Amino acid sequence: MVTKAKLPLTLAVDIGGSGIKVMVLDTEGNPITERDRVETPRPAKPDAVIAAIVGLATGKEFDRVSVGFPGVVKAGITQTAVNLDPAWIGFDLGSVLSQRLGKPVRVINDADMQGLGAIAGNGVELVLTLGTGVGGALFLDGKLVPNLEPGHHEFRKGDTYEEQLGNAALETVGKKKWNDRLEKAIAAFEHLFNYDMLYLGGGNAKCINFTLPRNVKIVPNVSGLLGGIALWRE
Repeated sequence: MVTKAKLPLTLAVDIGGSGIKVMVLDTEGNPITERDRVETPRPAKPDAVIAAIVGLATGKEFDRVSVGFPGVVKAGITQTAVNLDPAWIGFDLGSVLSQRLGKPVRVINDADMQGLGAIAGNGVELVLTLGTGVGGALFLDGKLVPNLEPGHHEFRKGDTYEEQLGNAALETVGKKKWNDRLEKAIAAFEHLFNYDMLYLGGGNAKCINFTLPRNVKIVPNVSGLLGGIALWRE
């Protein structure tokens, strides 16, 4: 199957607060392997996370690597890592992983990568990822505004969106209250961005149990990997 795939092949990596996922894509972004996953190491320090990625990559054929990282990323260097470990701040993930895998690596914020795999490319599109934390990505006619990180902005009662809607909050207050909060968050983001479409992704999107507005849709979690091919489009 790999020999018939359109080259080059991209190993897409999604680093999350609870799990690390990988998948190999052909040059058109079609999956040619299943999605593989391991638990995120604890503590989630760079060496341990990189070792997990190398383990997932072992035995797979690929020519380049795309990584979605849960924090601000600039030129392959991770600037923040609220849900991982402070050791990531200022870490050159792109260069280090490239050395370990022997392939060129491009790194982007994980919500940005999910958005690249989900958007239609028309008008103002916002992506929110609901998982361990809350990520976000903003696009204008398909062009990314990088490192938005709306989850760390103040939402209500002095808390950020992540403090009110992250996985810890979901486990603490339960699905009903979490869904009530999410409805309020959607209304707030619509007033803030006046988006044409909002995409909701991440592992906890499956917990949504209210009727969404017509310009809001849930996207599969695999979008976080499928967006990896877009990092190599010039």
